Amino acid sequence: MKSSVQIRKARSSDFDSIWVIIKEVIALGDTYVFAPDSDRTSMLDYWCGSDKHTYVAVIENEVVGTFIIKDNFPGLGSHVANASYMTLPGAFGKGIGRSMAEFSLTEVKRLGYLAMQFNIVVKSNERAIRLWQKLGFEIKGEIPEAFNHLEKGYTDVYIMWRKLKR
Repeated sequence: MKSSVQIRKARSSDFDSIWVIIKEVIALGDTYVFAPDSDRTSMLDYWCGSDKHTYVAVIENEVVGTFIIKDNFPGLGSHVANASYMTLPGAFGKGIGRSMAEFSLTEVKRLGYLAMQFNIVVKSNERAIRLWQKLGFEIKGEIPEAFNHLEKGYTDVYIMWRKLKR
């Protein structure tokens, strides 16, 4: 039986757990633009910055995922949300990513956004692409060799977008 995933706003007491997730995910060098050797302070300053809404996914009192919601661009582009998601690598297959994705789609509407866009979805990240397409996102563009994958070298990325129903 799968344990229930709870989503809530992140608290400062979650920062150690968030850092563990970030560190493990970026070390793989396959989905995020952050350097694998990025330090804790700069990553937490980015992920938990005042310009973001930061959340955690919890199973049985353990933080197993985290995501952020922010304006895709400032000013005249601020009506479009952008988000980033990370799941603890050892917790794949428990529905955490889908739970965070579904929660975030409700949350971005509540926050007043009209659409959601991902600027860099690495083409080889097929699991994420399938999830986003199931949730109504469309591939709007492909940028050649925009990501330097740690194992595959320069690889293409997608821009994915979804209008939010009011």
